[in-house]
Amino acid sequence: MDQADFYTGIVAELYGPLKSFSQDPEPYAAFIQQAGTPALELGCGDGDPLLDLRRRGLDVDGVDSSADMLERLRLRAGEEGVRVTVFHQRMESLNLPRRYGAIFLAGPTFTLLPDDATALAALHGIHAHLADRGAALVPLFVPVPTPAEQIGRVRTVVAPDGAELRVSVIAEQRYEAARTQTTLLRYERHHGSDSTVEDRPWTMHWYTRGQFEKLAATAGLVVTAVTDPGGKPASADAAGVLHFRLQAL
Repeated sequence: MDQADFYTGIVAELYGPLKSFSQDPEPYAAFIQQAGTPALELGCGDGDPLLDLRRRGLDVDGVDSSADMLERLRLRAGEEGVRVTVFHQRMESLNLPRRYGAIFLAGPTFTLLPDDATALAALHGIHAHLADRGAALVPLFVPVPTPAEQIGRVRTVVAPDGAELRVSVIAEQRYEAARTQTTLLRYERHHGSDSTVEDRPWTMHWYTRGQFEKLAATAGLVVTAVTDPGGKPASADAAGVLHFRLQAL
C-alpha cells in the first residue's frame, strides 16, 4: 500500500486510544519561539502537539497526508474550542499559501517517507516554504528490530463504547542495504458480534547523519545543529531520536 495511506480507516480510528504517549510540546514551542512565526507542523496527525501550541497562542498551521487523521484533529479542535488551520497534503508535495519562520515535525515522522527520492522532495518543499532566515527541525532515528518475543504480542485497550481495540506485530523484515524496515501490524476492533481485523505494513526508512546532511544540501539546506530531544548537542555516535536543525544555504 502507499505509505501515505497508512493512517486511514481503522488505523486512524485506533490511533488515539492505542497510542502510548503524546509528544511533549515544550521542545517545539521553544523552537518556534527561537525561529519565529508563523510555524508549520508537518505530519500533524490528530493534533498532538499542534493543538497545545495553538492553545498557547502560537501561530501554527498543520499539514498531513491523511484526511481521516485531519478529521479527528478538527473534531478535537472543535470540542476544545481551538481554532486551527490544517491542510491535506503530502509532505513531499507541499503547496501552501504562505511561508514559515519555523517548520517542524513532532517526532521522527520523516522516517515514514519510503526512500531517498521522496525524502529529497520533502526537503525541497521545506526549503520552498521557509521564510527568510527561517529554520526547520527534523527529528530522525534508526529503528531497531522488534524483539522476537514481542512478535505476536497483543496490546489491548477498551474504547469508551466498550469495543475492544487491539494492535500487534505479526511479522517484520529489515533490509540494511536499502535502510528500510517493514513491520506488519494487525489492527483489530471487536464489539459484540461485530469485528474488524486489518493488517497494515508500516515501513520506516532511515539515514546516517552524513546521508541526511547530503540530502539536505542537495535541497539547498544546511544542518546547523544536531541535538537530543532536550536540546543538548548530540555526540557523533549518539543513538536514539536526534533533532536536526536546518536553514537555507
